[in-house]
Amino acid sequence: MAILKSWKIHALALVIVMICEWIGTKKVPLGPGVLLFLPMLYAMLIGGVISVPRLKLIKLEEMNLASTMLGITALMLVTKLGTVIGPQIAKVAQSGLALSLQELGHFLGTVVLGLPIAIALGLGRESIGATFSIDREPNIAIISEKYGLSSPEGRGVMSIYICGTLFGAVWLGLLAGYLAALKIFHPYALAMGAGVGSGSMMAAASGAIKSVFPDQANEILLYAGASNLLTTIIGIYFALFVSLPLTEKLYSLLKPILGRKDDSKEVGA
Repeated sequence: MAILKSWKIHALALVIVMICEWIGTKKVPLGPGVLLFLPMLYAMLIGGVISVPRLKLIKLEEMNLASTMLGITALMLVTKLGTVIGPQIAKVAQSGLALSLQELGHFLGTVVLGLPIAIALGLGRESIGATFSIDREPNIAIISEKYGLSSPEGRGVMSIYICGTLFGAVWLGLLAGYLAALKIFHPYALAMGAGVGSGSMMAAASGAIKSVFPDQANEILLYAGASNLLTTIIGIYFALFVSLPLTEKLYSLLKPILGRKDDSKEVGA
């Protein structure tokens, strides 16, 4: 009820959305890759500016209320993707196993590679929230419910969420474009890899792949969207029951080995 009564949050959100949609998506070709600037990026930047405490536009209590809306928006995103994939479910089923198994690759990339680096850089339990997944909306909801967003794990997940919003689409747009230009991977495989669980990152990556394989644009969008949907759905359960528990366990094993010796006692450890 408090969220519904906080009219200022909704008014500011509406104004930001209108501004960002007016600016629109901007594409900057860079060789076979593409720099893709989406309205989400502008929204993040504008939100960061108006949240500066010195401006006194938004109170801390209002920011906390706004953060509770993430779970609802994640549900809307999954629903929207489901309506896109539904009519093409037969084609999706043909590659269901390959699409599902890619979640293992996400786990290897974030936890196995990311966690040791985060600990070595001096992060405490923030590294758990930062590396148990690619940290998009559903993953924020998991950390929020288990630890709270004000916890070290919450700070870790939000930090990567912000980095992913600012740099994720730009990086994947370039990476996917250059990998597609090499033509050593099938375009469908690249499209599946584009579905990392983020709508903006998927759009940037699939757009770059389409520019290299324009004659297969529809199929690329299909597999990218299906991959993103399955990653989002399967990823929630995978992160909750596999990635997060294993990240916790690996953290307890690696922290004494890779952690900095002068670390202060961690909160919630």
